[in-house]
Amino acid sequence: MCGFAGILTNPNFPNRSSLGKVASKMAAAIAHRGPDDSGVWWQANEVIALAHQRLSILDLSRAGHQPMISHSGRHVIVFNGEIYNHLELRRELNSQRNGTQWIGSSDTETLITAIETWGIEETLERTVGMFSIAIWDRKEHVLQLARDRFGEKPLYYGFTGEGSQKTFLFASELAAIRSFPGFSNRINREALSQLLRFSAISAPCCIYQGMNQLLPGHLLTIRESDLEEPVTSQQWWCFRTSAETASRQRYYQHQGQSNIHFFNETEALNALEKTLQISIEKQSLADVSLGTFLSGGIDSSLITALLQKNNQQPIRSFTIGFEEEDFNEAPFARSVAKHLGTDHCETILTASEAMEIIPSLAKIYSEPFADSSQIPTHLVCREARKNGLKVVLSGDGGDELFGGYNRYFWGPKIWSRVNWMPFHLRYLLGCTIRNIPPSKWDRAVKALGIPQVGHKAHKLAERLQRVRTSDELYLSLISEWKQPLSIMQCEESSYPIFEPPSAVNLPLPSLISEDPAERMMAYDTLNYLPNDILTKLDRAAMAASLETRAPFLDHRVAEMAWQLPMTMKIRNKSAKQTQAIGKWALRQILYKYVPSELIDRPKAGFGIPIGQWLRGSLREWAEELLNPIVIENQGYLKSQPIQQLWEQHLTGRFDHTHKLWIILMWQAWLKEWG
Repeated sequence: MCGFAGILTNPNFPNRSSLGKVASKMAAAIAHRGPDDSGVWWQANEVIALAHQRLSILDLSRAGHQPMISHSGRHVIVFNGEIYNHLELRRELNSQRNGTQWIGSSDTETLITAIETWGIEETLERTVGMFSIAIWDRKEHVLQLARDRFGEKPLYYGFTGEGSQKTFLFASELAAIRSFPGFSNRINREALSQLLRFSAISAPCCIYQGMNQLLPGHLLTIRESDLEEPVTSQQWWCFRTSAETASRQRYYQHQGQSNIHFFNETEALNALEKTLQISIEKQSLADVSLGTFLSGGIDSSLITALLQKNNQQPIRSFTIGFEEEDFNEAPFARSVAKHLGTDHCETILTASEAMEIIPSLAKIYSEPFADSSQIPTHLVCREARKNGLKVVLSGDGGDELFGGYNRYFWGPKIWSRVNWMPFHLRYLLGCTIRNIPPSKWDRAVKALGIPQVGHKAHKLAERLQRVRTSDELYLSLISEWKQPLSIMQCEESSYPIFEPPSAVNLPLPSLISEDPAERMMAYDTLNYLPNDILTKLDRAAMAASLETRAPFLDHRVAEMAWQLPMTMKIRNKSAKQTQAIGKWALRQILYKYVPSELIDRPKAGFGIPIGQWLRGSLREWAEELLNPIVIENQGYLKSQPIQQLWEQHLTGRFDHTHKLWIILMWQAWLKEWG
C-alpha cells in the first residue's frame, strides 16, 4: 500500500513552475501511508504533477519507485494497492509483446505496461487486486483515475479555486488535498447529514464542497482541454450486475438449467474452499513479513487456517486483547492459534492505552468518521507493525458476503412478525419497548450472551415507529440519527439542505431475492462495506504503515458467494439453537481445520466500552467538545437535542453511545481541521 497526490491545472495557471514542489508537499502530508520512499514527477511543459509515498511490499529496489514512467515514455502512473495476479499478466504480456525487457519485478511496472498494451478498461477487467490509480497520458493529455471493485483503496478528487487558478486535485486522503496552498473549499453540509446517519460519509460524497470520492469499480477520465465541472465517472465493474448474474445462475441451477459445476452442498463447499484458497495464496505474495489478524471468529480463523494449510513453517498470527473481560477475545484467538500451530503473538492493552489514541482519531481519519471500532482496529494494526509485520490478511467482507451480521437474523424475523400490523399498532409497540430501560433488557437476556441488547431494543423500537417496508426497516437499522437534518443548522441566505442519496437508496436488480436478509447483504456490500468497514481498515492500517489484504474480497470469491443459496449462508435455528446460524458455508469449511467448540459462540463486534468511558474518564474530554455555546457558534449543529441526549446518557438509564460518538468525532474533526 502507498499514497499519492496530484495536481492538474490549465496552461494559464500562475506559478506552474512550483507544481512539483506543491505535489511533493501534498504527498508528504500522507507520508504515513508510505514511509519507505517518495517521489515526484513534473516537467516544465506539463500541466500536471504527480507525487507518491511508497510502502515497499513487492520489489523493494529502486525499480519499484513511483511515479513510474512506461517503457515507451508515453504514460506516467502513481498507484496505491496490490495487483495479486500481476505475474500471470506478465506472462500474457510477454507472449503478446514478443518478450518485454522488464526493469524490475513490481506490480506497478506490470500494471503500466498492461495499460499501454491493452488500454485501461481491459486492464482493469483483467486485474485481481485492490487499488487506486492515477495515470497520465502525455500524448493525449488525458488523466484517468480508477478504483478497485469493492473500494478497498481510497481516492478523492475535485476542484478548488476559480478562473485561471482553478485546479483539479486528487489524492489518497484529504490531508494531502488540504495541503494544497489556498485550499479553502467549504464544508459540505449534505455530507455531514450522511455522517450523522451512517457514522461515515458515503461515496461519491465528501465533507468538502467541490470534492468527491471515486466510487468503487469506477473510472474517471479528464482532459487538459476540458478542465470543467462537473466531472463524471463510469463504471468498469458493477456489483449489482455481478450479483444479478450470480442470482440468475442460482435460479437456473434450481431449475436444472445451469452450467454451474456444483449441484449439491458438498460440491459447492469444495468449490468455495478451492476459490478461497487460491485468493489467499495470491494475496500471500510479498517480499516482506506477512501474517494474519486472528480474533478467533469465523472469518479470521478460516483465513488463518487456509494460509497455514499450505505453509510448512508456522505462519504468524496476531491479536490484541483488553483487560475488560466482556470485550476480550484474545483467549478465543489463542485457542485457535494453538490448534492450528501458528506463531501467535498476543498483546493485552489497558483501557488507558486505548483511550490515549482517541485525541489522534481526527488526524488519522482525515475525513470525519465515527465507527467506534476504529479505536481497536488502529490499535491492532499498530501493535502488529510494532511486532514486525508489514502485511496482514484480514477477514473483512465475510459478514456481508456470507451472512454474518446479527441484523440479518433478527431484523427479518421481527419484520415477519409485525408486518401484518397496521402502522399505528407498530407505532404503539415501539413506544412500549422504548419505555423499558436498556438496563432491564440487558438483564433479561444476559443468559443468551447477546451484548448491548437494551440499546438494540430501543433502536429497533424507534424504527418500528416509522418504517413501512422491510427495506425501510433495514435503513432504519443502520441509521444512528434517523432524521439527521433535524439537528442541523441551516446557513443564512443559503439553499435548503438535502440529504444526498447513497447506495441504499438505489433499487436492487429484480433477480436478487426478495429475502430481506439477502437484500440487507447486498445493500451492506454496496454501502456499509466500502464506506465504513474498508475506510476504517485502510486509515487505521495506513496510520501504522501496515498493509492489510482481504481475501474474501477477491471478486471471484464474492461471485461464488452470490451463487450459493441463502440456506448455505444462513440456516434457520434448530431445537438446540437460540438463533439462526450465519456464515454456514464458511463454518463447514473451517470445521475441517478447527473443532467447532473453539469457534461457535455468539457474534460480538470488535469494540470497547466507549459508553462507560464517556461517563467516566472521557467525560471531561467529551464535555469540552459538546459545549453548547461552541456548537451553536460553529453553525453546523443544534446544541439542544445533543445536550438532551448527553444528559440522558450520563444518568446510565439510556445508552446513546453511537449517536454521541458521531457528534464527538465530528466536533473533534472540526477542531483539528476546520
